[in-house]
Amino acid sequence: MKPIHITLAIAALGAAPAFANKELASKSSCMACHAVDRKMVGPSFQDVARKYGGQKDAEAMLAGSIKKGGAGKWGPVPMPAQAALSEADARTLAGWVLAGAK
Repeated sequence: MKPIHITLAIAALGAAPAFANKELASKSSCMACHAVDRKMVGPSFQDVARKYGGQKDAEAMLAGSIKKGGAGKWGPVPMPAQAALSEADARTLAGWVLAGAK
C-alpha cells in the first residue's frame, strides 16, 4: 500500500467514530427516546454526560444501564434493556454519550 493510501485510511478511521456512534445509537433505537441536546421520553445525551461525566467508572455504569435497562434515575419512565447489544457496542455508546454525543 502506498503511503498516501495509508494516511487516507488512518484519517478515515479517525473520522468514523462520531458518525458511527450516532449511527449505532439510531440503529439500536436509542434515538427513539433520546436526543443529543433536548429531553424527549428520556434525558438528552448531553444531560447524561453532565450528570455522569466526571464519575469514576461512568462508562461501565452507563454501558450496564444500556444493556440491562433502568428505571428511576431520570423519572418514572423505564429505559428498556438492550440485551442483544454487544458489550463492545454498549461501551461505545456509553463513551459517545459521555463525550457529549458529538
